[in-house]
Amino acid sequence: MFTFNAYTPLYILFWVLGVAAFVVEAWAFVDVLRRPSGAFPAAGKQTKPLWLIILGVSVVIGLYGVAYSNGFSALNILPVAAFIAAAIYLTDVRPKVRGIGPGGSSRQGPYGPW
Repeated sequence: MFTFNAYTPLYILFWVLGVAAFVVEAWAFVDVLRRPSGAFPAAGKQTKPLWLIILGVSVVIGLYGVAYSNGFSALNILPVAAFIAAAIYLTDVRPKVRGIGPGGSSRQGPYGPW
């Protein structure tokens, strides 16, 4: 049963942040599934299978962090690392891979789209 004490708002805040981080991690994992495999090397990034492994582990860690968050412990660094991995994909890899089509070539010229 859920008991109310002085730390309840703090626990609720961390749970909401954990849910938000899990949504970001799931979004990154689904996005990497949708991208063609040839786009990753063409953009100069790591391969799609490697990003699938990294983000798949991130989703599992994020889900575990939300489902079994029981206060502060030494393992709370893992959900933070999982969120950082998803953030790196979404801010660095996704914009470069998104511009490359299924054929592995970009439709961008040196000064913008063709």
